[in-house]
Amino acid sequence: MTTQRSTPRKDGQNAEELVSETDYEGDSPASRLVGEDLAIGYPTTDEPIVECEKVVIPEGEITALVGPNGSGKSTLLKAMSNQLTPERGNVLLDGTDVQSLKPKALARQLGLLSQENQSPASLTVEDLAYHGRYPHRGFFESVTEDDKAAVERALALAGVNDIRDEGVGNLSGGQKQLAWIAMVLAQETDVLLLDEPTTYLDLHHQLRVMEVIETLTTERDITIAVVLHDIGQAARFADNLIAMKDGELYDWGPPKTVVTEELLADVFRVDATVDNESPTGPHISPHRAISDDR
Repeated sequence: MTTQRSTPRKDGQNAEELVSETDYEGDSPASRLVGEDLAIGYPTTDEPIVECEKVVIPEGEITALVGPNGSGKSTLLKAMSNQLTPERGNVLLDGTDVQSLKPKALARQLGLLSQENQSPASLTVEDLAYHGRYPHRGFFESVTEDDKAAVERALALAGVNDIRDEGVGNLSGGQKQLAWIAMVLAQETDVLLLDEPTTYLDLHHQLRVMEVIETLTTERDITIAVVLHDIGQAARFADNLIAMKDGELYDWGPPKTVVTEELLADVFRVDATVDNESPTGPHISPHRAISDDR
């Protein structure tokens, strides 16, 4: 488990001061995915979009990345999954630099569900799940009993057994997202990164997706990092929150420590009340949007 920070963020702290005060236990075996001294940008940007001294995704827990649009959540996740090469720094998976791993070797350890998912509409849910087995097979190798067992487990865990023969193009948005999650689960990785898996879904399917994510940690001890827009949802389901603002880590820790009225005002520009006594985690009652000219 991660060590909780005992003191709240102070006004005026920068990301480096914040990280130095937090005991991440980043050098212990409990931390599965670690980013160190990161500066992350794109070929089209002159300056880094994200800079942070250290970020840790602890083993066997759900860590939610939260923050307003443009805060750098998805950019950080891309670097952590080796989809984007940092301008500076390293991302370590069990102590090994992810850039030193060949794509198939990395895919056997780390699964990624990005925002941009495309497949032929005629592909069935079961066929899509089998695509998740590619890291475990050679180019000309046929499906093995291990592959079949992994796909069956993935379909059951994602709750899509009843639509396994349906074409992906015929599914609702929520069903389609669960089908993609089944594909990533079929990879059978120890670490799973999800970029906004609940965006554009109705409330029923949002909760279905989050319940599947929760089951992965409680029953299979999978390490999960997930980008979420809904901080209330993140506070309910995540063990840890990484709050980002303007490409930097604003705060990090368990939801009861991170979700404060100060954070909601400073990061999300929302005047709200936080009830930390709620049994499902901090409950947020928003009152009004704070004007940007304040």
